[in-house]
Amino acid sequence: MLASLIQIAVNPDESVNSRRERAASLVVAQRGADLVVLPELWPVGAFAYTAFADEAEPLQGPTHDIMAKAAAEAGVWLHAGSFVERAEDGTLYNTSLVFSPEGELAASYRKIHRFGFDKGEAVMMGAGEELVTVALPETTLGLATCYDLRFPEQFRGLIDAGAETLIVAAGWPERRRSHWTLLAQARAVENQAYVLAVGSSGTHAGVQQAGHSIVVDPWGEVLAEAGAAEEVLSVEFDPAKATTTREQFPALKDRRLGLAPRRLA
Repeated sequence: MLASLIQIAVNPDESVNSRRERAASLVVAQRGADLVVLPELWPVGAFAYTAFADEAEPLQGPTHDIMAKAAAEAGVWLHAGSFVERAEDGTLYNTSLVFSPEGELAASYRKIHRFGFDKGEAVMMGAGEELVTVALPETTLGLATCYDLRFPEQFRGLIDAGAETLIVAAGWPERRRSHWTLLAQARAVENQAYVLAVGSSGTHAGVQQAGHSIVVDPWGEVLAEAGAAEEVLSVEFDPAKATTTREQFPALKDRRLGLAPRRLA
């Protein structure tokens, strides 16, 4: 498979509508790829908390529409990163969308682990409750967003649901970039899966972004890594390697914790 990770810059001098159009153009330019991935909350910025309510949109709003069209025009599977969704009951969610090469919505995922502790996303947004996988012809994707990367139990659940390629869309801050690389490799090694982790560049409400999108194979080897500036990171990988790795080194079969507890008399 050929994957293109679009490490788009989010800067305050560009309007949300202009960035949507520019992101769509970048997606269309990846015609020939199999899978294209955008980062977290790229329309508004992952740390632009004060803009969340004003820029929130329904599931099938402007971001959905322009990304669906771009996926169909490029003929690619598109993980369109995430945006601020406003549900029918008014709750805000950090929601990712995945489109088929025909531009059909294949899946949506609401971020489970909200960042901010007692402020920001953690108090402004609802928490997702469902693990989401998407079956492509070549591989099954498991979806995660940014802060989710710190919670290995979510990735175990995705693997148990059949995921072989783990997608992490993020707006990760530069000051914790070393954690970004470390955790991406850890999630790949412990789950014997590919990790495609896509960050953004630029600044989100004054918070410098890490960039450094990364693709890691099931043995933890880094296949490609971006720099800090906006760029498209393209990499070819063999999805079957997840299966062969699990056969050659069947560590996942030796798991003991997480099994149903034995009832004692």
